[in-house]
Amino acid sequence: MRNSFKVGKWEIKRNIKNKSFIISLFLTPLIFIIFATVPNLLSDNEDQTSATKVYMNDELGVWEMVEPFIEDDPMINWEVVPTTDDWDTMEDRIATQANSAYIELNEETIDESVVTYIAGEGLDPAFDGQIRILEQPLKQIQLQQADLTEEQLQLASMPIHFESIETDEGATGEIEEAEAGLGADPFEKGIPAIFAGLILFSIVITGMMIFQSASQEKKDKVAEIILSSVTPGELMQGKILGYFVLGLIQVGVWLTFALPLAIWLLEDVPVLEYLFVPETAILVFIAVLGYLLFASIFVGLGATLEDAASGSNFQGMVMMLPFLPVIFIGPIVSDPTGTIAQVTSYIPFTSPTVLILRLAILDKWPWLEILISIAILLVSIWIFMKLAGKIFKVGILIYGKNATPQEIWKWLRA
Repeated sequence: MRNSFKVGKWEIKRNIKNKSFIISLFLTPLIFIIFATVPNLLSDNEDQTSATKVYMNDELGVWEMVEPFIEDDPMINWEVVPTTDDWDTMEDRIATQANSAYIELNEETIDESVVTYIAGEGLDPAFDGQIRILEQPLKQIQLQQADLTEEQLQLASMPIHFESIETDEGATGEIEEAEAGLGADPFEKGIPAIFAGLILFSIVITGMMIFQSASQEKKDKVAEIILSSVTPGELMQGKILGYFVLGLIQVGVWLTFALPLAIWLLEDVPVLEYLFVPETAILVFIAVLGYLLFASIFVGLGATLEDAASGSNFQGMVMMLPFLPVIFIGPIVSDPTGTIAQVTSYIPFTSPTVLILRLAILDKWPWLEILISIAILLVSIWIFMKLAGKIFKVGILIYGKNATPQEIWKWLRA
């Protein structure tokens, strides 16, 4: 094991001084920051310059009822100007002003249940939906004028709520409350999942570098020199360990940028409080298991190629395994307790990503499914480490061609 640590240390030193690694280390978070902040800055500027000017002829007192709600609604940007001018006067005025409207609220509005307004040229397309905020207070005035009792008025004004329940498809046939949903605060479960997903993404990407490292050493014919000092198993383990640490370094640098940005953008969300919870440790553990699984596959695969640029269709398909869960994102998000979500939680190649995604959505974690999935992952890692060791031992010393699937199968059976 001492030699494995030496190999890992050598891989870390070799890559940490690599210009391309350093550039990607800092360039990636900068790109994310640009994509995260520029739209917000542009929308802020747009909000400051594109307020819809609304002339309000309100004979019913509706505006006083809705003004507090509009001020707190970031989606509605109105500059309301009270007016008593008649329809013809306002029609001429609106015709000369862009992004403006005139709303008339009077007894006729109540009698006919129709809100009449003039839309100026270039009016924000969202205005047709925003004006519906007047519907509830107008309905309340109509009910008051209908001379209903206070209880009838309260009942008629009460909104209808919809709750989803699911039937258990098992033998019991009991009806249970649906567990799926983001709950009261989606960030509470979303932040730990995003953190674990970032770790999984980062160390899987660096795990792919193992593939390049093994094939490059084979191309440069330095593998024989290295193997004169360590065994193939120690070399493989050292590479997996070294690139795992590189992935953690990458995550550390990215978090240095991401955490302050998240705290700034989500100023009303206790980001650190949601992050440092026991659930985060479980999700990170799942992410690490995913890395070990894919790293063992990549290091064995890299030893089968003549060089990194000459992979066959077979090797290319194997390299796409970490991205396989993308196919199932739609069904999993729409039904995180469904059959597809459960089955993909047990498949080793999809399990890490699917588990992190499901646990970010579910209110109650299915602990039995989690334990079974982790057990399958651990067994799969042990099996693939053994198989990768056999492939690596033979493939790293074969030059001049890429190994065929038939040859790889022969090495596995040896």
